[in-house]
Amino acid sequence: MSGGLDALFEGRKELLTAPEVAQLLGLTKQGIYNWLRDGVIPGYKIGATWFIVRDELKATLQAGANSPKKHENEDNEGS
Repeated sequence: MSGGLDALFEGRKELLTAPEVAQLLGLTKQGIYNWLRDGVIPGYKIGATWFIVRDELKATLQAGANSPKKHENEDNEGS
């Protein structure tokens, strides 16, 4: 899987904006902003602008850390 990510990120600048990440991953800008806000992907907010470090994003995707996680309260539903 690493080879695909290497190709995806090849030639990309070190700092990316949310719209650039959305285009790169084929997702909506709002989806990327949600991921940033929820801590699904790493990013840094300066003023109103989010910045994503290319290598941190790549490592997160490689680790599968952006996969949906089961919320703790879902275990107790229906009890």
